[in-house]
Order: sequence, then structure tokens, then C-alpha cells
Amino acid sequence: MAAAGSGGRRRVIKVGTSLLRGGAGRPTTAVIADLAASLSRQQRRGDRIALVTSGAVGLGCEALHMERRPSELAALQAAAAVGQGRLMALYQDAFAVRGLAVAQVLLTRGDLASRRRYQRACRTLEQLLSWGVVPVVNENDTLATDELRFGDNDTLSALVAVAVNADELVLLTDVDRLYSGDPRTDSAASPIEEVRDLIELERLSGVAGGGGQWGTGGMTTKLTAARIATSSGITVRLADGRDPGVLEALFSGEKVGTIFRPSATPLPDRKGWLAHALLPKGSLRIDAGAERALVQRGASLLAVGIQAVDGSFARSEPVRVLSSDGRELGRGLSTLSSEEVRRIQGLGSDAVRRLLGPVGDAVIHRDQLVLTGPPMVPPGAVP
Repeated sequence: MAAAGSGGRRRVIKVGTSLLRGGAGRPTTAVIADLAASLSRQQRRGDRIALVTSGAVGLGCEALHMERRPSELAALQAAAAVGQGRLMALYQDAFAVRGLAVAQVLLTRGDLASRRRYQRACRTLEQLLSWGVVPVVNENDTLATDELRFGDNDTLSALVAVAVNADELVLLTDVDRLYSGDPRTDSAASPIEEVRDLIELERLSGVAGGGGQWGTGGMTTKLTAARIATSSGITVRLADGRDPGVLEALFSGEKVGTIFRPSATPLPDRKGWLAHALLPKGSLRIDAGAERALVQRGASLLAVGIQAVDGSFARSEPVRVLSSDGRELGRGLSTLSSEEVRRIQGLGSDAVRRLLGPVGDAVIHRDQLVLTGPPMVPPGAVP
């Protein structure tokens, strides 16, 4: 099998349920055929493409003649089991006639929350891309439990983009771009063509709306995905997937949709994993002095600055770090269990050593900590 060209770009394309269900005059088979045609052409031009897809539950509901998406977990999992095979058959047929192989990759949040399993997933995706195979990634809806679900494939697509070190993430949706309000209900909503940095992205968090009847996402989840990807140095494009020619326009450099510029100081791989892939088991609330040490000096978190402990976690498990007023400042791996931290919170280094022995001063070492709070606005900047 011929490998994809080495001179191209790495792109992750995400398509959601609302698009895959099609509409009048454009059934699901036509949507997938158009998608496969565009991605196959771009693969032949030298790019390496991964596709993140929703649609298993929707196709399952369609096959079972359901009028509404079920709400019970068991029913959702059963519908996904029915629909996943149908979904992959459509992708296999559409790409096969264009000479490309596809590979089904099903993930749960737990697969990426474990560092070892995350690295295995990265290696598998890397091998597929090197072979010129198009990974078709979906959440493993048949097995995922509530606590291990991504909740939407926008988040999954951003994590896949980080995992494969993508240059670009394309989020295909049912609106033509990001707006200052919901254009379906707000006639004064103005289009936004470019989001330049994480500060602008944070300010747009109030724009988002909920998903439709058949989808689980909305603009909120797309902004979250953009934050994950851009903070890791990946350009994000939001565009109207209802237009069969939108990918060709994007690939040719036309200004369509909304572009989110990547961070000028992207997180390294491990820090990105700490910030976005982990499932925190608890939280540590810290005082103002500890906050300054973490945010301004890049220090480790010491017991003396901890005000409160929430949740139950073991040593080396992930926790959130909160300010005294409850804002999330960061995430990291605790060197101590929740019970041990409760025993030493607020104590100095000598007292910690007397209670726990030579465990070290840091509850979270700076190498195991990443800041996730909103970026600090430089003095004099327009709020």
C-alpha cells in the first residue's frame, strides 16, 4: 500500500450527526460520497487525513425506525451497535471506489485518559497515516459509560488532532461560520471570520448554543474543541458541511467559515495530555500566594498553599487546581492521595516531612502540572 506523501499537511476532519443524516435531496450516502471524494483528492495531493465521525446512533435509530434519539444509556448503546456497522460500510464503499482503505478506530475517554493507552492510540493512528489509510474515528458508544464518555465528537476530534500532531482541524457543522449570537434566533448576530488567540476565544464562550435533536454538540463544544487544538498549536477551521464544495474551498485556501489561529506558545505533548485528556478525580483549592507562585513563577504546588481538598484520589491520579474563589487554574498529577493531602494541607515542609517522611515538598510537581485557566490579559490590553 502506498504511503501518503511526506510533503503534505496533516488534517483531521470532523463531521457530525446532523450533517450525516442528510436532508431533502441529499441523503446520507450522498453526504459520505461527497466527503470521500474531497478527502481522497486531498490525500492524493500529499496530505494525511484522519476523519472523526458521529452518526452511529443516528443510523441505528433510522434502521430501527425510531422517531427520536433515545435518552437511556442502554438504548443509546444498542442503537450505536446497530448503526456502527452501517456507518463503516458506507465509508468503506465510498473510499474504496476512490482507491483508499479506511480503518475503524473506536475510542472512549478512558483510552486517552490513561497515558499508556493514549500513547498506544497515537502509535496506531501514526501507523495508519504512514500507510496512507484513512482512520475513521468514533466514540465507542456501544461500551462507553457516562463517566468515560467524551460527550461529543468535537472534543474527540480535538484530542485526535493533538494525538496525530495535526496541522489543522476542520469542524464541519450546519452553520456557515461562528457568529456573535445564534443566527437562527438573533437577527443582529454578526459573522466572525477570525479568532486570533486564546484570549479572544475565551471571550466568545457566551456565543454558543445547544445541539439539535439528533446531535449532542453545539457551538459550545466547538469552541471547547478549538481551545484544545489551538492551545496545542493546531489551526482550527469551522465551516458549513452542508455545502458539498466546502472542503475543496478550504483546501484551496479560500476564506470560508471561521478560522481559529493557533497559539504562539503551544503546549508540549505531555502538557497537552495533562490539560485535556485526563479525567480529574478531585480538586485542590489554593490560596492567593500559591496561585501567584504557580501562575507567575511556574512553581510546584506545595502543601502550605492548599486550603481545601475535594474528592477521593490515589497517588499519581489527576486533580484540578482551583483558586480560592473557585476558578480552575490548572490540572496535574498529585504525588499524594487525597487523605494524605488532607493531613498536610496548609503545613510547611518540615511539618510535612514529620508526618509523611521523605515524600518531597511538592504535592504537584511543576513537571506534572499544566495551567488551564484563561490566559492573563496583558496590562493595557482592551478588556
